[in-house]
Amino acid sequence: MEHRTDFLVIGSGIAGLSFALKASRYGKVTVVTKKGRIESNTNYAQGGIAAVLSKDDAFINHQEDTLRVGDGLCHPEIVEMVVKDGPVRIKELAEWGVNFSLSKEGEGKNYDLGREGGHSKRRVAHVLDFTGREIENILVDKIEKNPQINIFENHTAVDLLMKSKAVGHNAKEQNGCLGAYVLDVEKGVISTFTAKITVLATGGAGKVYLYTSNPDIATGDGIAMAYRAGAAVANLEFVQFHPTCLYHPKAKSFLISETMRGEGGILRKIDGSTFMEKYHAMRELAPRDIVARAIDSEMKRTGDEHVLLDVTHKKPFFIKERFPQIFQKCLSFGIDITKQPIPVVPAAHYICGGVLTDKDGQTSIERLYACGECACTGLHGANRLASNSLLEALVIAHRVFLKSIQDLQKNEFSFPPVEPWDTMGATDSDETVVISQNWDEIRMFMWNYVGIVRSNKRLARAKRRIEMIQKEIAEYYRNFIVTNDLVELRNIATVAEIIINSACLRKESRGLHYNIDYPEKDENKKGDTVLTRKMIHSC
Repeated sequence: MEHRTDFLVIGSGIAGLSFALKASRYGKVTVVTKKGRIESNTNYAQGGIAAVLSKDDAFINHQEDTLRVGDGLCHPEIVEMVVKDGPVRIKELAEWGVNFSLSKEGEGKNYDLGREGGHSKRRVAHVLDFTGREIENILVDKIEKNPQINIFENHTAVDLLMKSKAVGHNAKEQNGCLGAYVLDVEKGVISTFTAKITVLATGGAGKVYLYTSNPDIATGDGIAMAYRAGAAVANLEFVQFHPTCLYHPKAKSFLISETMRGEGGILRKIDGSTFMEKYHAMRELAPRDIVARAIDSEMKRTGDEHVLLDVTHKKPFFIKERFPQIFQKCLSFGIDITKQPIPVVPAAHYICGGVLTDKDGQTSIERLYACGECACTGLHGANRLASNSLLEALVIAHRVFLKSIQDLQKNEFSFPPVEPWDTMGATDSDETVVISQNWDEIRMFMWNYVGIVRSNKRLARAKRRIEMIQKEIAEYYRNFIVTNDLVELRNIATVAEIIINSACLRKESRGLHYNIDYPEKDENKKGDTVLTRKMIHSC
């Protein structure tokens, strides 16, 4: 079956849905999402959106904070563009119905701005401690009421549909994107979704690692598909590990927001002593890479399984009012955070690299755009400044909208006949244990060998393992009918391979990439790490 649309959006987070709402004024929009429409990384974002919204702040402050945390790899022109467009995008969300928390101080309706690690000013607009969920609910509600937008839930994009799949394609023509092959997870059927414009908004890839703050859907699908299709990817060695994920056997991927440290939370060892003063002048408010490495170092030195985040010195009323979701979640596990410190550990959180794009979200493939966490725009550099993620998603999604409309109006497009998905005689598999085994193995060795601290030997081991597993997956993929589990395994293996190869190429320590064999920064290596599928890599 073939579905035709003007705009195909793969992913249903803040980037994909905000784009869809705007693009719907110019044509039919199809949104493909692998779970329910509200399940996305956006939904789990607690902190908020960083933007200059106070008289005490200025664009130059936000830009300098972003550049400093990005450790020499941010693209200054992108940083300036995103920062200056931030307040407009916040205002747009408010007009759509997002009820940002307001300050109780002063006159008028001023935002209650939080402060997070790396920020020199309070500039994080939030909805208590469930900002992402509030934004996602508002966007989904508007999407559902829009007759121009059609959402396909429980549909997983398998591969991009390239021009080479068009009947009668001339090999000398540019191999642009025509949409995607999409799996109906419930029916097990793969259909072609053809589109004039395709937008990747698939979020991150935290599930590549054993411990992550991300939901199960974060398997790097957009990055993997674009890479297989020949798109350039960049800076995948920079994986941000959030310093504070709740440590509890029954707590699955629950994040303790950085705003808790911004409001005075103190990191302690299990014996109650503090340690951040040994690592950075900003202590708990140091950039995330420094805090995560500090916690990792202390855990390895003491042998403790976690550290503690202590807010018991704050008034109980303030804690419950400012962090209602975190308070209730911890309480459900028997932890009263007004009286007890919170056990926390670092966890894979955000991919600072992704599909390489220009300032308008255009990838290296014609008619293929990317925005949100799956894209690498140059904003984050070697380390993301807290709460710049939702900001980037909004700003770049808006620019993708503007540019894609220009492309539609400037270039005529006709839907060519395309080849349907070929099962190639595949059969049902009775060896699904292969998928679960490879899935667990990838996540384990990525955590141990390509995690917060790396070395040449660890990277070489990881490279040997991923090459062998990739061969097994390729064989399995050829012989058996495609399932959602197989698609996700294939994608995390692809992203793991890119992360490993990128880490091998960066022979220095910078931002989120720390290699004990190259502990210093090399100012001659300040460029992006750009890879394509055709490149040959070695460690």
